[in-house]
Amino acid sequence: MNDKKLKIGLFGLGVVGQGIWKIIARAKNAHAEIVKICVRDIDKPRGIDVTHDLLTTDGNDILNDPEINLIVEVVDNADASYRYVTEALRRGIPVVSGNKAMIARHLPELIRLQSEHNTALLYDASSCGSIPVIRNLEEYYDNDLLLEVKGILNGSTNFILSRVFDHGEDYQHALRKAQQLGFAESDPSFDVGGYDALFKLVIITVHALGVYVAPDHVFTYGIGNIGDFDIRYAREKGVKIKLVAQVVKVAEEKFTMFVMPEFVSPEKYIYSVDDEYNGVVIRGECYDRQFMFGKGAGSLPTASSILSDVMARRHDYRYEYKKMHYQTLPVYTDDVELRIYIRYRDTDISKLPFIRVREQYTSDDNKYLIGDILLKDLKHNRALLDNPDIFVANIPLFFKDRDTLPE
Repeated sequence: MNDKKLKIGLFGLGVVGQGIWKIIARAKNAHAEIVKICVRDIDKPRGIDVTHDLLTTDGNDILNDPEINLIVEVVDNADASYRYVTEALRRGIPVVSGNKAMIARHLPELIRLQSEHNTALLYDASSCGSIPVIRNLEEYYDNDLLLEVKGILNGSTNFILSRVFDHGEDYQHALRKAQQLGFAESDPSFDVGGYDALFKLVIITVHALGVYVAPDHVFTYGIGNIGDFDIRYAREKGVKIKLVAQVVKVAEEKFTMFVMPEFVSPEKYIYSVDDEYNGVVIRGECYDRQFMFGKGAGSLPTASSILSDVMARRHDYRYEYKKMHYQTLPVYTDDVELRIYIRYRDTDISKLPFIRVREQYTSDDNKYLIGDILLKDLKHNRALLDNPDIFVANIPLFFKDRDTLPE
């Protein structure tokens, strides 16, 4: 064990940054101290007692400080995060980061920088808050028997949908409540559009299967167009709608991944994951399914994950990306058949090349169709699906015969 005290330079003192300040102060065995904090506005009122001499608006004050031997980065700007993290790695300073958008878009470069400069970037907090998904995939599941990682990766949308299905609120009211409680931003598009879950899925896939797929290549569809008709339909069928991200091996050497609303039946593990919680199902060839559950967002849950990475650095821990060096890696494919529900009103959906139509319904106000379609055709017609009178949900097919709770 490394007995050297960690001297931390902290980038960002927002909600998560303040949580880190509080939790580092409580964790006596961490042997860590925050010695400098980079912020945008030194005079901004904050809910913690931080003296001005610790604050700076110049990131170089942290990067150039020889005393600092660990950087923790939790800024809310992906471009700034990229600058700070890459510069720190080039200087051989290890980094703990929670910026999933930056990491997902630049992970191959970040992996290369770690290797070239013999340093480490840890980011368990970037995916699912307090749930230790990344390190479990990296260490416990460090084999090629993994078949699927699937779950609810975004706490904001899960809170909204929980208010809808468990409390009978309409979508807009639930969204406003999420914003009031700080679970959703004033511009909620990052969450409700599915992008937060997408970035987490990209990162998870690297550690699950050893393959990087750029976010722009992954089909992503959020809950922004959900309507009362869809909610009534789900209730009549005895299911809930959840925003689900998944990466799944569809053949020995092929896998697929996407983010979509999904009809979730009561026998599924994630059916009971409600409010701002996240839930992740990991499936393997020999161990069936294992389920991880916990708060996926918030100041202290995210800060606790940051603390775990800080403690890991005391043991000189780093990701080895072992799966990326396997002899045979699976290849990403979107030539995969899905079954979807699509509700529409005026939009002409005849451009969607359904392989087969299983059910259709027409009324004066709404129409819906249930049919089988290739994922690549959904991607090709992605712009069509953004029309405000359309909502799409996945009807799960993968492992359908095995994806139920035991009797």
